[in-house]
Amino acid sequence: MISFILNDKLIHTDKPAGMALLDFIRNEANLKGTKSGCREGDCGACTVIEGQLKNGKLIYGIIVSCLTPLGNIHGKHIVTIEGINMETPSPVQTALVEHNGTQCGFCTPGFVMSLTAFLLSDEHGFEKAREAIDGNICRCTGYKSIERAALEISEMKSGLQAGDKLNRLEQNGFIPVYFLSIPDRLKKIQSNREESHEGKLIIGGGTDLLVQQPDEVFEGKAKFLRRNRTNNGITFRSDFCSIGGEATVADIMQSEVLQQYFPKLPYYFKLISSTPVRNMATLAGNLVNASPIADLSIFFLALNADVHLTGENHNKRTVPLRKFFIGYKKLNKTDNEIVEKIFFQLPDENTYFNFEKVSKRQYLDIASVNSAISLKIKNNVIVDAHVSAGGVSPIPLYLKTASAFLINKEINVENIIKANTIAQKEISPISDIRGSADYKRLLLRQLTFTHFIEFIPDKISITKLLQTIKI
Repeated sequence: MISFILNDKLIHTDKPAGMALLDFIRNEANLKGTKSGCREGDCGACTVIEGQLKNGKLIYGIIVSCLTPLGNIHGKHIVTIEGINMETPSPVQTALVEHNGTQCGFCTPGFVMSLTAFLLSDEHGFEKAREAIDGNICRCTGYKSIERAALEISEMKSGLQAGDKLNRLEQNGFIPVYFLSIPDRLKKIQSNREESHEGKLIIGGGTDLLVQQPDEVFEGKAKFLRRNRTNNGITFRSDFCSIGGEATVADIMQSEVLQQYFPKLPYYFKLISSTPVRNMATLAGNLVNASPIADLSIFFLALNADVHLTGENHNKRTVPLRKFFIGYKKLNKTDNEIVEKIFFQLPDENTYFNFEKVSKRQYLDIASVNSAISLKIKNNVIVDAHVSAGGVSPIPLYLKTASAFLINKEINVENIIKANTIAQKEISPISDIRGSADYKRLLLRQLTFTHFIEFIPDKISITKLLQTIKI
């Protein structure tokens, strides 16, 4: 039995745990405001707000209901467009109308929910309001009218007096009064941390499985890791970091401590999907998906991370991430093992890290080629190096030979070009919808150059690199 609160109603359902939340909302609860669009998490028409208790505090964020299995929402508060209806339109709805932010109306409920979630968050300012709708697509308006509405909403939020967030928003007519009772109501729903399940299907966020295998997820029985999220912590010990497998992309992106070691972390992770998908997708899911262009796999390969696995009878073992991928969609992992966490050394003041990604769209797209690099440099000499690349091999690729070549080398144009030449011999790209094999080779070369230009722009420039290549 799955229990959750849908708007103001407590739900107990025995529907399959693999059913998409979108289908339950529209077909079982008969709430038609949440739209069915792409069913791949791209358009945002099915966006809803998810509230969950974390350390006794109610936290709200947006998710796409088309890729959310019911099994992941046990004990949570789900809010659809109907759930913010009051006697008069909310300020969010009013702003969209007054700024002509809606035409056909199909996408509008998703925008309303995303902007309402912005109000429920701790974020402030127009840029954060605009980021809140990065997972919503509109085919009609050209977006500028929606951005003007977002600006007004951000100004409204800035003008609210300090105090309890839910009370403040309710008193100013942004949310219905029932929101105030949700924390206590969620506490009464049993978590059922140990759930029985049959079969081998283990689901993290579901953002890939509900696209690739929706029927199998619906019909099968599975363990839903995000139901309890007991293994989503990010911990630090000495100069090492451990990230639980159930941590979401958003958890990693928003870690203030990690941002101290990786100042560009928010920029890197904005290249990975959209806000609602980042709120759902898990680290373990991204790794075991084993996609050749999985962004997190490429990111952590360059950090020389280890994967900690837990199997039957709580047996544990550790595998270097570079040895975790053994073939296309094949892993150094048994069916009974799950990714408990990854573990890696944090960069010090001599370490330089960079992540690059090229896709047909800059955001909300799968990479054509992505790459990351970590270099430890002393006196202009590389003393340790780790380079990774995606989209150029059947697996997320650790460039072993190129990494080894860079060690004990000075940073200069000649060595960078030699490293690229070696990397080109390690890769085996194929032509597909995301580009020809030759194009992908060119992209990896350019990304390799970009890594070094980012590190030392005063010594390395694209002009010098290209001139040397021509010579």
